[in-house]
Amino acid sequence: MVERKKEMGRDRVSRLVSWGHWFAFFNGFLAMIVGLRYLDSVGYPETLIGWGYLAISTIGHFSFLAFIVYLVLVFPVTLLLPYSKILRGFAAVVATLSLCILLYDTIIYDDYGLHLSPFVFDLAWADLNALLRGTSYIVTPIGILILELTAANFLWKRIEKIHKVHCGNKVVAFVGLCFISSHIIHVWADATDVREITRFDDAYPLSYPATARSFMESHGIDSTQQPKSSLKSSLNYPVKPLQCTANVEAQTNILLLTVDSLRADMLDNKTMPFLSQYSDNNQAFHHHISGGNQFNSGMFSILYGLQGSYINARGLSEKSPLLTQTLKQQGYQLGLFAAAELSQMPHASFNDFEQILSAPNDSGAQQDIQSVVHFQEWQSKQQTPWFGLINLKAPDSYDTPIGFLGIETVKAKEKLKPAQRVLFNQYRQSLNFIDQEIEKIVTSLPEDTIVIITGVSGKLFTSNPNEARSNLSPANVHVPLVIHWPQAQAKDINYRTSHYGIAPTLMTQVLGCTNVTSDYSAGRSLQQPDEESWIYVGDNRTFGIYQKSEITVIDRHGKYRIYDNDYKQRLRKKMSAPELIEVMREGRRMYNH
Repeated sequence: MVERKKEMGRDRVSRLVSWGHWFAFFNGFLAMIVGLRYLDSVGYPETLIGWGYLAISTIGHFSFLAFIVYLVLVFPVTLLLPYSKILRGFAAVVATLSLCILLYDTIIYDDYGLHLSPFVFDLAWADLNALLRGTSYIVTPIGILILELTAANFLWKRIEKIHKVHCGNKVVAFVGLCFISSHIIHVWADATDVREITRFDDAYPLSYPATARSFMESHGIDSTQQPKSSLKSSLNYPVKPLQCTANVEAQTNILLLTVDSLRADMLDNKTMPFLSQYSDNNQAFHHHISGGNQFNSGMFSILYGLQGSYINARGLSEKSPLLTQTLKQQGYQLGLFAAAELSQMPHASFNDFEQILSAPNDSGAQQDIQSVVHFQEWQSKQQTPWFGLINLKAPDSYDTPIGFLGIETVKAKEKLKPAQRVLFNQYRQSLNFIDQEIEKIVTSLPEDTIVIITGVSGKLFTSNPNEARSNLSPANVHVPLVIHWPQAQAKDINYRTSHYGIAPTLMTQVLGCTNVTSDYSAGRSLQQPDEESWIYVGDNRTFGIYQKSEITVIDRHGKYRIYDNDYKQRLRKKMSAPELIEVMREGRRMYNH
């Protein structure tokens, strides 16, 4: 009799476990349906390979999440309380809560571009009224609970019939194949930069697709990681049509000279004597911050005037910057002079330019020399107003030409490790070379040329690319900005400015655009203090928020750290939710809702 009871108990538990697996599979299917809401934010695939990857990724990912919820929350109860009525009710409640959390996450992701985490939940709680509209947040959970109870009872009554079909192993094999295949395909896509696949990396919660990056970098293969999420497919850039009136008689030449990895604290009389003196004689912006710590995000913020959260927006893939569009419309000749291996940017970033690129070369310094020569030849032939963009890259790799004599080594003001001290002085040599090239360019320009000289980003003294990508300290984003306005007096600007203000300044003061700058940019004119109390630095994966007294760094999972202004001390405090809400709103402002 005792053995019979034990056997019946085992049968009951076995039946409950089997029921639980099918109930988990059913909820995985419901989660897939809810997960389709994420596609409203990231945009739908445009190719068959994109749809194929998205299908198997969705099936594998949400089935896996549903099984994990069952395994952690429902399965232990099955063993402790093996009573079907209790278990069905409990599982229905757990499933309802899980789906409601998933639904809430879709709302959060659509509004902020981040998935739920303790930090993001605090942020969303402060903005709850704006997120939850109407009475759907009351009706929806009740509807889901009714559906879950109905499904739980339906499956329980038919579990024997389901067993007889013998399809359980096939379903498990199919889901497992989808899960594994999606990761294998992503490894290939990540290695070959198939953006139609990799742009979905951040779309689903708790998604950590396998990558080939660490393997590639360990074998010396360049695998610079680009931000891949493409949020929202419908972009309003500009928000309102531009109203610009060209003053043909007042048109003047414009030179935008950008230098990769140019730190503001290295602009001194010993390292860069010409640019230092030039800065003293013109408008010098002493608290200028780049829009990013890498070439992509830094150059993007200069040309588009938008924060890096938009960098992979599909709406920009074929739309050149409004700045260059307007210049071209007003009759300017546009020339780009840079190395052939320009880092990836939105495809249309340089479409308006006549691109005169230096031939590939092992030496960045030699390419810079070619770029300067190309510009001078091009500029001497121009008969109409022109806009030239010169990008010099040697400091990024600490490069100098063969035979360059350079300057004497000095001791760094900050405490550096032995390897960093070597890089520091080699960096100074490279900057001294760049200073001489800048002198060649500037001294040969017509007197009425507007000249803007700045760094694309700062520089961290390290040979580790991962450390450089993740570091958002002032050393990596604080850059010089010097502007020469013909017939304007020298001036020191001591309020904080950013790259987001360069395009609006030219649009309003040179191209006669009367729109409010928020119609097409995240910045304001450099000639007036920025009203914002924060500056966004980075891309759509990892970014920093520079505030007046602290720096907050946030990754794509919503984890954050707060540092002091020197980035040397981590502060044990919470970030102000209202300011972060403003940041997130700015990153979604130009999308159609």
